[in-house]
Amino acid sequence: MVSIAFTGGGTGGHIYPGLAVAAQLKGRCRIFWIGSSAGMDRSIIEEAGIEFFGVPSGKLRRYFSLRTVVDCFKIIAGFFAAKRILKKQKPCVLFSKGGFVSVPPCAAAASLKIPVFTHESDFSPGLATKLNSRFVLKTRGKIFTAYEDTAKFFPQAIRSLVLVSGNPVRAVFRHSRSNSDAAEKGRAFLNVDKDARILLVLGGSQGARQINNLIREALSELTQIYTVVHQTGPNLEWDVPESERYKPFPFIKEELPFVMAVAELMLGRSGAGIWEWATLGKPMVLIPLMGSGTRGDQVENAEWFKKRGAALVLLKDDVDSKTLVKTVDSLAHNEQARMSMANASLKIAECDSAQYIADVLLGGATL
Repeated sequence: MVSIAFTGGGTGGHIYPGLAVAAQLKGRCRIFWIGSSAGMDRSIIEEAGIEFFGVPSGKLRRYFSLRTVVDCFKIIAGFFAAKRILKKQKPCVLFSKGGFVSVPPCAAAASLKIPVFTHESDFSPGLATKLNSRFVLKTRGKIFTAYEDTAKFFPQAIRSLVLVSGNPVRAVFRHSRSNSDAAEKGRAFLNVDKDARILLVLGGSQGARQINNLIREALSELTQIYTVVHQTGPNLEWDVPESERYKPFPFIKEELPFVMAVAELMLGRSGAGIWEWATLGKPMVLIPLMGSGTRGDQVENAEWFKKRGAALVLLKDDVDSKTLVKTVDSLAHNEQARMSMANASLKIAECDSAQYIADVLLGGATL
């Protein structure tokens, strides 16, 4: 049986889409994952039943930091560690889901003439993808992109290697869209009745301080219409007791597809996770991460969804509790607008990206 290596990590946005692809390959080939020896990677990958190999990883920064010197040594160590693993495990291809941990394994694969395939979740490619694209070119692999316009960010020589795939989404989200029991499971988990209208707030696996603060300030108005289900992250800095109309959770794990199925409206950032929302046909209010610590990718993602009618977007000058309440209230009282946005979401995510990518990888592995 052929082997396919996966790499990537650092955040759920890099891990979960990769797991969606891996799930489509189970039983068709052997899979193993090379990730960071520190952080969340190992626990998530092993919980999914995939063999995991940890390597040292250092963060790639676009700005000067003394920590970069230390991280350079980690990156070099990660390259040699990944090369040893690849030599021993002998995969036919390596698939990268991005993040700084993916660069040393992709470089190691290229040095061993193992074809490198990579996926970019955002509208514009991040630094890791730009670096990994060189290894893709060297080994004549492929670059999968979520958005059709992403190819223009690559040099001309690389554009012919780009395949537009959309963003891979775990099968449980697709099943929840068509499974009538999913909403019932969501209501049972939340302990709400069938008439409750749900606003689901997701700030990512670590939460989002800005969104948490907005919810705190707007909570009394939001709960006049909605039961607010709020994934806060582990470090919520204020204490609001759970009630019938406000249900905070540090993290929603296995139950998330079911909670999402019962949600009427989604509110949150605009990373890779919004493709899960689109898969379930959800209208969205997006508050993209902005500022000096970002390259503006979430703004680009959000604007793309807005142009296609699936989302309303609140940017920096618009983000305050009054505007948030006004925006949510306008959608709460306009069923036609919500339905139009839901249909736009479904259209965006109609392709099964995970299946498509898996088929291409398996084809490359068996050449």
